[in-house]
Amino acid sequence: MIRINLLPHRELKRKARQQQIAIFAGVVSFLGVLVVWGVYTIIAGNIEYQNARNQFLQSRIAVLDREIAEIRNIKAQTQELLARKHVVETLQNSRSEVVYLLDQLARLLPDGVYLHSVKQNGQNITLVGYAQSNAWVSMLMRNLESSPWLESPLLVEIKAITVNNIRQNEFNMRVKLRRLSIDDTQKPLSKSPGKS
Repeated sequence: MIRINLLPHRELKRKARQQQIAIFAGVVSFLGVLVVWGVYTIIAGNIEYQNARNQFLQSRIAVLDREIAEIRNIKAQTQELLARKHVVETLQNSRSEVVYLLDQLARLLPDGVYLHSVKQNGQNITLVGYAQSNAWVSMLMRNLESSPWLESPLLVEIKAITVNNIRQNEFNMRVKLRRLSIDDTQKPLSKSPGKS
């Protein structure tokens, strides 16, 4: 007798295969989600780490900016103090210039020369006076040239005039006052040429 299998074996196999595919798809989906979650976690961790580093660097940059501002402030104060010191040294140095100028003029003036006026404008000094002859004016110019306090004497004008029925030479001369350093002013005044 012939046996006929009436059970739907193909449908059972088809159902079993569909179950296997569903399970396999579920496992693959779970693994895919797990991989995506792992990658996301790693990237989020790296971003958080980089943000923390950026925050640290920004805080350090802010601290350095404050220190740079303090350094600039200190440099500005130092420059201001140096400028004040320079002004004080200049004033200290020039405080006695008038005394030295008058002393030098008194020492360097030859016997036949008389000063009528002395005017100072900054470093320039204008001398107006009378001399008995041109030779005395030349001697005065040589004496001024050899002075440690005066330099560059320049005769502007000399003319013959009569004062109290005496023939005189009126001269107009310019000379520059030499700025000496602080060390030079503290040294004793060097010997000047005496009266001739």
